[in-house]
Amino acid sequence: MFIKSKVNWRIISVLVVGLLTVFQVGCTRGRPKTKPPIHLNPNMDSQEKFKPYEANPLFSDGTTMRQPVSGTVARGDLLLKTPFYTGKNSDGTFVEKSLLPITRESLARGEERFNIYCAVCHGRLGDGQGIITRYKYPLPPTSFHSDRLRNLPDGYFFDVITHGIRNMPTYRHQIPARDRWAIVNYLRALQYSQNARVEDIPEDIRTALTP
Repeated sequence: MFIKSKVNWRIISVLVVGLLTVFQVGCTRGRPKTKPPIHLNPNMDSQEKFKPYEANPLFSDGTTMRQPVSGTVARGDLLLKTPFYTGKNSDGTFVEKSLLPITRESLARGEERFNIYCAVCHGRLGDGQGIITRYKYPLPPTSFHSDRLRNLPDGYFFDVITHGIRNMPTYRHQIPARDRWAIVNYLRALQYSQNARVEDIPEDIRTALTP
């Protein structure tokens, strides 16, 4: 009995030591190492370099960080400052006429984008009677058929689409500049359709419409 009990204690001791070893190994994983990692192919891992705020004797002012070269334009800023992307002239006034040629293609594209992004509030006719008005919207959407809006330059509408106005959000992230001009073209077509005169119809078509 004594020998059997002694053997059991040895087994228990071995198990305890094994568990402690596993526990110790598990706790040490993930700890910061003080020794540098071993790289079989260090390449440029240990290259000599200057950090941003360090002194640098290579330049006369002794600084590492350098100012951009005179005339440098940040990526994207050059295009964003032209009338096609702002809707404004160099003097800050709005572009009078759309910078996208009025073609069947541009009007079709403008109609498609208008119906996706604008019609929900302004209505498919641009009369401010979009589907949102059915839900007791506190601020009625604008109708494009007022004399004031008919007489505003095209760049104004481009600017509103780009930056938003009052409770209308910006759409510059959803609608590229070219599509914004296409919407402006189609908006003008809507205005024209609701305020056209008989004299505006080409004579050959007017004759065909006359009973």
